[in-house]
Amino acid sequence: MLAGLPVLAIDGSSEDLAAALVREGPILQECLEDALHIALAARNGMDYLLTWNFSHINNAQMKQGITKIVEKYDYECPVICTPDELVGGE
Repeated sequence: MLAGLPVLAIDGSSEDLAAALVREGPILQECLEDALHIALAARNGMDYLLTWNFSHINNAQMKQGITKIVEKYDYECPVICTPDELVGGE
C-alpha cells in the first residue's frame, strides 16, 4: 500500500521549525521527534497529520499551540487527527 508514496526529506527549514516548536511552543525538548514530525508535515504542505499520539500532538491544548507556532513561521498547519477521525471511524 505504501509503494510509490514519497518519503519526506529532513531539511534545514524543517529542523528550524521543529526547534521553534520546542523553543517557543508546546512541544517538550525530550519530544523533539514529535516536533520534527509536525514540522515535516507543515513544511511539505501536507493536508493532514495522522497520529495516535494524544500526549504530545493530538490534543486540544497541544494543537492550539502547535498551530500558532507553525503559522507564525508562515506555514499552514496540517489538520492533526487520528486515522479514524479522518475516515469517520466508529
